[in-house]
Amino acid sequence: MRLFAAGRNAARLLVWLILLLLASPGYAQGVDDLLPVTQAYQLNADASTPGLLKLHWTIAPNYYLYRGRMKFKAGDGVSLGEAKLPDGEKHHDEYLGDVETYHHSIDATLPYTLAPGTTRLRLSVQYQGCHEVDPKICYPPYTEQLDLPLPGLADSTSTPAIASPLGVALSQLGSSRAGAAGNQDTAPLPAEQAFHLEALAQSPHQLMLRWTMPPGYYLYRDQTTLKLRDADGLSLTPAWPAGTAHQDDHYGTVTVYFNQVELPVTIHGDLAGRQQLTIEASFQGCQLGGLCYPLMSQTVSVDLASGSTGATTATTPDAAPTPSEETAPLRVSLLAALLLALGGGVVLNLMPCVLPVLSIKAVSVLESGESHTRARRHALFYSAGVLCSFAALGMGILALRAAGHALGWGTQLQQPVLVGVLACVMLAVGLSMSGVVQFGASLSNTGAGLAARSGPAGDFFTGVLAVVVASPCTAPFMGSALAYAFAAPMLSALLVFLALGLGLALPFLLIGFVPGLARLLPRPGRWMETLKQVLAFPMYLTAAWLVWVLANQRGADAVGLVLVAMVLLAMTLWWFERSRTRGAASKGLVVVLALAALAPLVMIARMPPPSSVTRAEPGVVAYTPQKLAELRAAGTPVFVDMTADWCVTCKANEHTVLDTQAFRDLLQRTGAVYMKGDWTDVNPSISAFLQRYHSPGVPLYVVFPKNGGPGRQLSTVLTSSMVEQALTEAAR
Repeated sequence: MRLFAAGRNAARLLVWLILLLLASPGYAQGVDDLLPVTQAYQLNADASTPGLLKLHWTIAPNYYLYRGRMKFKAGDGVSLGEAKLPDGEKHHDEYLGDVETYHHSIDATLPYTLAPGTTRLRLSVQYQGCHEVDPKICYPPYTEQLDLPLPGLADSTSTPAIASPLGVALSQLGSSRAGAAGNQDTAPLPAEQAFHLEALAQSPHQLMLRWTMPPGYYLYRDQTTLKLRDADGLSLTPAWPAGTAHQDDHYGTVTVYFNQVELPVTIHGDLAGRQQLTIEASFQGCQLGGLCYPLMSQTVSVDLASGSTGATTATTPDAAPTPSEETAPLRVSLLAALLLALGGGVVLNLMPCVLPVLSIKAVSVLESGESHTRARRHALFYSAGVLCSFAALGMGILALRAAGHALGWGTQLQQPVLVGVLACVMLAVGLSMSGVVQFGASLSNTGAGLAARSGPAGDFFTGVLAVVVASPCTAPFMGSALAYAFAAPMLSALLVFLALGLGLALPFLLIGFVPGLARLLPRPGRWMETLKQVLAFPMYLTAAWLVWVLANQRGADAVGLVLVAMVLLAMTLWWFERSRTRGAASKGLVVVLALAALAPLVMIARMPPPSSVTRAEPGVVAYTPQKLAELRAAGTPVFVDMTADWCVTCKANEHTVLDTQAFRDLLQRTGAVYMKGDWTDVNPSISAFLQRYHSPGVPLYVVFPKNGGPGRQLSTVLTSSMVEQALTEAAR
């Protein structure tokens, strides 16, 4: 009965901890306050003077336009002269160098000539601007299509007409349709998150395409087309399921799909031994009551033998695919993924993020040195905790990703409140190992109590805690296995996560079930208490590291709050020891102090990110998709480093390779730019980049060559020779 009760308490704690692990990341605040592009920059055109077009922009407060980003393109029958633009305000831009900008308003003139028979003045005007206060963002280059009557052919002039779907989409950014229900108060997601496409081969001639959308988003049936690339003689026939009738502002009554739609597709023709097909899907969708996205194109490579999805590339009409949007192929079978996961789990035991928790397990194994039965029990319950945690974590991540959330390996540490909770747990476990507090059965359902116990509940929770602290680390072999898991069907993905957990638990399983290995362990003795106290210090260092991560996420105020929580926790544990021989009132004070320790953590959960989320580093360019595209277009080799403060592997690579003088000399010698993306907090553009390269998390290193070829993805564990070879080849 005691064993059953301990297991039940462990299960309750596991549910509580997994809910914390899977907390959804919050989206950046302030985006809803941005004006639609056509309200931030109101363009009026006057063609009343023959041969001269007058343009006037009214620029909203706190917005500005770039002078050098204005472009004009003539339509049919129109020839344009050189535009006359006033001088702007000169300043140095971080990414564009010396620029001129306009505030408040701008007047420009554009001479033109017409071919005989031309009755309308048609041209496109492209411009780009930024919002200069928080949230500081730059709009993508925006194009307005002008279709104006000529003098003498109409009685009035016209205002610019937005003719393209992209114009419609961008003009609605930040606004909502009157009277529409839905997510009008929610910032629209990036297209790759709002509409996730995958393809599976059910048989050589039968495919299944699946679009997954978060709540409040829908896909048009009649705006979707499919075609095969480089597959002469083959054709596709989709069998659309019944959809939902929807009254659309642009297309009238249409059929749409919400949440998820699975589309069976039949392949007609002779496959002639083909192992892979590439499908190009063009489709369009909207946010209910909000943004309508432009027509998107994605290419999906399907392995007909394994049924897995290959590379996916997203494009839009006004944003053709750039080299930075190429996707690395994913060619790993289920058996290979399972073997890689098993090996990665074994190596994960050696990573610095897991070693502190293994200190607890090492003590329990040494204490059981005289009994094979106890050693097997320790191994079994520890392994059960590891496997259950990996299964729950894997299913939760995959389910949330299918719903459109950008989650990956270790992203739970993007939640500052969870970082604070883990820091307090590590402190409590360290105090227990130091002998400051001894937990009894009354606290067997609490994190620190379970970690300190030597029974089944303690073994189970130690396995849970090992998975929690292992998630910021990636070991060799893990990257390919997790990438396969995030793209594979649910059952295959779950097997990969279980194989990873089995690898993590394997050393202790071998010690528990192979008597020869167990006999190699030192015999228990009085020295064990000293060892336990020494091993408490890695727990304190882990707590200090988590506080440092929190400082980078929410600033000094959050550090102050978590330190207050730690002091109150220490006070709670101190009084808990004193209350053992006292009455109910003393035990009630323990509860009061414990609740007081939670209050600062609740305050951390409500803190916004610091106003300045980017930390300037000499010789480092902050990652943005636009800047990467500019560098690649200029023929510059780029080393992209996707990292996070909570990623221990990232920090180890920085210390040994990237923060060295040899790496800086290599950049100068090859003319490469070092670009870094910080994923410590939620960042949709970085999440999209990780998805393009099938990376389950950070670190991710990609080297882009100067000739515009595809990026080369490096190993998650870097060496100086590996980086030197990649950059030298990229500079050729």
